[in-house]
Amino acid sequence: MTEYWYNVKTHEIEEDAMSDWTQLIGPYKTREEAEHALEKVQQRNEAWDAQDDD
Repeated sequence: MTEYWYNVKTHEIEEDAMSDWTQLIGPYKTREEAEHALEKVQQRNEAWDAQDDD
């Protein structure tokens, strides 16, 4: 099964993690999910920040 990764250095989607792990976010089941990786990271960060405020 193919996994998709978002490369934070090149801003490209990779299939099956071709780059160094320090540059990747994932894995994701679909290319579309990987394309929205930064949005998901931002949402999680905001949720964690809100929890810290409580």
